[in-house]
Amino acid sequence: ANCAIVLSAVKVLMKQLDLITSPDMQASLCKKMAPPLVTLLSTEPEMQYVALRNIALIVQKRPEILQHEVKVFFCKYNDPTYVKMEKLEIMIALVNDRNVDQVLLELKEYATEVDVDFVRKAVRCIGRCAVMLERAAQKCIAVLLELISTKVNYVTQEAVVVIMYIFRRYPNRYESVIADLCDNLDTLDEPDAKAAMIWIIGEYASRIDNAEELLESFLETFPEEPPNVQLQLLTATVKLFLKKPTEGPQNMIQLVLSNATQETDNPDLRDRAFVYWRLLSTDPEAAKEVVLAEKPVISDDARSIEASLLNELLSNMGTLASVYHKPPESFVSRARYPVSSGTGPVAVDYGAMSGPESSSGGLVGDLLGGDVTPATAPAGNAAPPTDLMGDLMGLDVGAPAAVAAAPPMATPSGADMLGDLLGGGAPAAPAAPAAPVDPFDLLGGGGAPVGGAAGGVPPPALP
Repeated sequence: ANCAIVLSAVKVLMKQLDLITSPDMQASLCKKMAPPLVTLLSTEPEMQYVALRNIALIVQKRPEILQHEVKVFFCKYNDPTYVKMEKLEIMIALVNDRNVDQVLLELKEYATEVDVDFVRKAVRCIGRCAVMLERAAQKCIAVLLELISTKVNYVTQEAVVVIMYIFRRYPNRYESVIADLCDNLDTLDEPDAKAAMIWIIGEYASRIDNAEELLESFLETFPEEPPNVQLQLLTATVKLFLKKPTEGPQNMIQLVLSNATQETDNPDLRDRAFVYWRLLSTDPEAAKEVVLAEKPVISDDARSIEASLLNELLSNMGTLASVYHKPPESFVSRARYPVSSGTGPVAVDYGAMSGPESSSGGLVGDLLGGDVTPATAPAGNAAPPTDLMGDLMGLDVGAPAAVAAAPPMATPSGADMLGDLLGGGAPAAPAAPAAPVDPFDLLGGGGAPVGGAAGGVPPPALP
């Protein structure tokens, strides 16, 4: 199928679906829209990418169009990475309780690939399935534990981050996996993975017997850690002290607060440490209410687009706006470039202006159509044309200065044009004819010209 025709037809149907009130008619049209969109995935990778970016907008607006076609978006071994990434996003947008098993099986297979970025994306998608589908959360946890058992460094670290988000989505439900995470504590060397593990230890410090020892292993390198790890260490240590106010956590909190307030240049870390210090020293109960307060659960909105922007992007399907997922005025500016034509100079308006006088619908249209309007002719007499033939030989023939009105230049003859071609430049103003020179003045003595003025000395006679 022709990609441009399919996307243009789908754009029209997506606009009209909002005006159709019959549910049966809407379901029939959605069913008929699926096959043409699926055929776009059998084209070249570049066209597949454009189609996938547009399909991502369609499934966000109406996922029922492709809800039975999730297998079509499974990645092939020879797909480019940018195509695989887009397919993963559409798979997550189409996942539901009926197809989650096959999607998880496919994602688990992707997590064993050699492309590190693709593997990390696949592991994150497993976590997003757990956050989106509560019934599938336990299955996602099981798949993540299997991946952790492979002992692949980057897979383990990405899985720790994902499990942290699952804990935030379902608090106090899957604490049994913490032991497996702690067994892989020594393999964590990335800041995000460290911060996620520290958050888990601080959040469930009352249920982890050796939470104090685990945090001490991170505190040894506190000054050298990145800011996000330092912030998590500070908060986790305060949580540990509030949940277990014993001598060990008390010494740890004093050490952390001292380092965070005296030996750091990070203002965020220093200010948070001062807040915790004053809360703990003045009112520990208030500190518990602040630090140990119940946190709101999270949801998966990684690729969600605001409704009004989504409708605008759907109105621009098949254009760059639907590929960039940005409104046209964010990357198209108004520019007028003068060009010459047979009838005179015109100005071509490329793009569209982002000001109030232009609508968003016609912005990208100007890219293809070009708003051609006659340019305003300059006042006064037109400047004579530049001698292009003279410029061929490297002569610096600048634009003529503004002068008073002069009679039009005569068309140069063939000889003058030939002279210009050899570098003669523009013809000079005609001068008075020179007097004839004495042909016998061989030495250039500057004698009087023949037929000179009265009283002149005639040339000497030849011997």
